[in-house]
Amino acid sequence: MLQHNTSLVSVPQDAHERERLENLHPSEWRNPQPADRYNLVVIGAGPAGLVAAHAAAARGAKVALIERELLGGDCMNIGCVPSKAILRTSRLYAEMRNAEHYGAQIPADIRVDFAAVMQRMRRIRARISRVASIDRLSAAGVDVFFGEARFTATDALTVDGARLRFRKAMIATGARPDTPSIPGLVEAGFLTNENVFDLTELPRRLLVIGGGPLGCELAQAFCRFGAQTTIAQDMPLFLVGEERDAAQILSDAFARDGIEVRLNTEAVRVRVEDGQKLVDLVSDDYKSTVAVDAILAGTGRLPNVEGLNLEAAGVDCDATTGVRVNDFLQTSNPRIYAAGDACLEHKFAHTAVASARIVVQNALFLGRQRLSALTIPWCTYTDPEIAHVGLYVRQARERDIPVKTFTIPMHDVDRAIADGEEVGFVKIHVKERTDRILGATVVASHAGEMINEITLAMVAGIGLRTLARVIPAYPTQAEAIKKAADAYSRTRLTPAIQSLLRRWLKW
Repeated sequence: MLQHNTSLVSVPQDAHERERLENLHPSEWRNPQPADRYNLVVIGAGPAGLVAAHAAAARGAKVALIERELLGGDCMNIGCVPSKAILRTSRLYAEMRNAEHYGAQIPADIRVDFAAVMQRMRRIRARISRVASIDRLSAAGVDVFFGEARFTATDALTVDGARLRFRKAMIATGARPDTPSIPGLVEAGFLTNENVFDLTELPRRLLVIGGGPLGCELAQAFCRFGAQTTIAQDMPLFLVGEERDAAQILSDAFARDGIEVRLNTEAVRVRVEDGQKLVDLVSDDYKSTVAVDAILAGTGRLPNVEGLNLEAAGVDCDATTGVRVNDFLQTSNPRIYAAGDACLEHKFAHTAVASARIVVQNALFLGRQRLSALTIPWCTYTDPEIAHVGLYVRQARERDIPVKTFTIPMHDVDRAIADGEEVGFVKIHVKERTDRILGATVVASHAGEMINEITLAMVAGIGLRTLARVIPAYPTQAEAIKKAADAYSRTRLTPAIQSLLRRWLKW
């Protein structure tokens, strides 16, 4: 784990932390004696590695799982789980401050207990760590090794002095934060997802460098906890890959929360004076300096491929894009596969899990499952959330696919009005003159839940015509999806059909 010097960070060794560490890397653990040969050796025990190990062992394979730090990987320890825990608390504080909007009284004294926020996060993280525990792996028959894995041949590697031979192997070593090359940043000290959840005090002033999912989620959370928060994003909008109207809604939400948003702005230098960090910013020809107590860098991630000695295994890789794989997730060495953030463009826990299942089937059971066949949704868990699945309009046009879009604003949905959550929309793209769903974007308070219904429809080959027949529970925000399907159905009432219907009704 990276250690970036900051006075606000220190890992609290409370009962929750002790439980987590005992579950994920027991202090008294001793690596087992290796088997003669493993059906599958998995390197990395994040979401992909854990799923592959359990799935292969459940099917009778002899499996070894290697992890250099903690079971569960980033998602469990420094990613999805801890971030969503603090996001929920930050949303509660925002709702309290906005109580009058719901016909309630604003509490007289809203005090943020940041230590309690982080303690709750640690309690939740410790509880969920039981799922990834060493006990569960051992009970499943998986041999767990802690240490640095290093290939020594096309069918062998070493870990902690032991040699493991394998018929098949899977690289699932994940990714790490890409440290921006800003002069003075390292010397001044900064936060990433690797240490931000070790904070013991709320920074009074926070600069977030980067407008990706991590930067956006944590900027909003820390602002709602009371930190004076600034975002410096070197692009015109946040979430560069998302649809522009979705990103604009998020930008407006940030402004309402009180986040100072600086788009088209680059951090060019950091220095420390009188105990505070001074960051020089440049936007076009305008130069300015902000004084902050902490800097959070959220400018992307790099695959963990160094130190594996992949050359000895005959595995091609790139320092930026990771292990090179084909559509079956096989590397240049047919014995070795890869999954998750170490090789994939979309670095999500659920994508890692899906890719791991493909590897188990293809590597051990002569499967021919393809990565390109997956339909993968994703969500940025800001308020409102932004979720997407399938193609964007620009991608469809690049492929010469004609597109028709059906858009339902959330302010036309009864439950969203009742909830006071009218910001956002459901936007569904279909191939023109058909009801085949190509993709969708949802911007709503619960977009991450709503996108799953559209994903299911796409996987099952269900079009908007069939979705129009679905009767949703009323009132729910997901009714917006039914409204989009109804909008499609109305387009089928061409003038010719309407004329026929009128003539019929006159009989």
